[in-house]
Amino acid sequence: MSAAKHIVVIGAGIVGVSAAIWLTRSGLQVTLIDRAAPGQGTSFGNAGVLASCSVVPVTAPGLAFKGPKLLLDPSFPLFLRWSYLPRLAPWLLRYLRHANDNDTRRISNGLTPIVGDSVEQHKALSEDGDASRYMIPSDYTFAYADRAAFDADAYTWQLRRAAGFEPEILEGGSVQEYDAAFGPAVGLLAVMHDHGYITDPGGYVAALAETFKGMGGRFVTAEVKDFDLSGGAVRAVLTDQGRFDCDHVVLSAGIWSKPLAAKLGLKVPLESERGYHIVFKQPANGPKSPAMVAAGKFVATPMDAGLRCAGVVEFGGLEAGPSKAPLRLLRKTVENTFPELTYADSEEWLGHRPAPTDSLPLIGEIGQSGVYTAFGHHHIGLTGGPKTGRLVAGLIAGDRPNIDLSVYNPNRF
Repeated sequence: MSAAKHIVVIGAGIVGVSAAIWLTRSGLQVTLIDRAAPGQGTSFGNAGVLASCSVVPVTAPGLAFKGPKLLLDPSFPLFLRWSYLPRLAPWLLRYLRHANDNDTRRISNGLTPIVGDSVEQHKALSEDGDASRYMIPSDYTFAYADRAAFDADAYTWQLRRAAGFEPEILEGGSVQEYDAAFGPAVGLLAVMHDHGYITDPGGYVAALAETFKGMGGRFVTAEVKDFDLSGGAVRAVLTDQGRFDCDHVVLSAGIWSKPLAAKLGLKVPLESERGYHIVFKQPANGPKSPAMVAAGKFVATPMDAGLRCAGVVEFGGLEAGPSKAPLRLLRKTVENTFPELTYADSEEWLGHRPAPTDSLPLIGEIGQSGVYTAFGHHHIGLTGGPKTGRLVAGLIAGDRPNIDLSVYNPNRF
């Protein structure tokens, strides 16, 4: 393609910035648009883990039967704002239909190429600038109460092993020998080597955006309102700051991609899976590397700002503010897992994971509109963002992908 081609990327989170960098490296002119500064949306608040082994969706077999019971269990990290249920129900029914063995394996096979080489993809993305200083190679541990709790996750570990991820198992006193931060509530660790984490996800994405601008890319703060589709293909992106003529568009605005996709005739069954984090500032006696605490479904990651504990699942839409119960449970589980943890202060945050009904991101062209989707990453946005950006940039630049992209086809809905 000619360097005269102009691409507009909507959304300056990890996926959009990744796409912008790879498009610019292909010799294309790129404008990146977001209503906020780069890295300040959902990409800001994630757990920071480059979780290459995260190849299994939430919708494992049996969830449809266990879900209602778990929702009523105040000690389980799954929450619902019940007033939102009538709006959620159509999405939820489609979501739970995938909670079977055949679909779970199919989805896992689709997730693996997006996340399986995450560390390498982040290295390739960040090699031209200052962002690489935020990336730390590390283990990624899964903390369980005991062998029985680990065995209860046998199905998930079977799929991880099938994708090439084999854990080292530590039990008993070996747990505290590995990391003294874990208290007696943790009796087994499944340790995944050769992973990594980001010490400041928001700062990392902002640094990547600076790399993009240093390559000649343009960033504009604006809110996208509509598209000019005269002639059947995108001609311009229309914003509150004016019109941006273009040849192609990458739509990578996370959960906020849904209403924009609707303007292009694509009705995406996408919901916000509300996620929380607490940053414990100036911590002592916290974990040395990222740890997924199975009992609480959260990840504890040592970051520049403190120990970030991120996770929990709540369905309640985009408009409502934070709920108290998820944060109370998160604090309680952190205290139980790391009983010697001390800190000076703490800060809470709520964000919105974009969750499609089939747990697979949307990567590809909407019809023949010239608009390419790159959103819907659920729990794997930071992990899979660089690979997604690289793939969608390749599609626009005319490169032949080396993986089957049909499973991510946005027109599947």
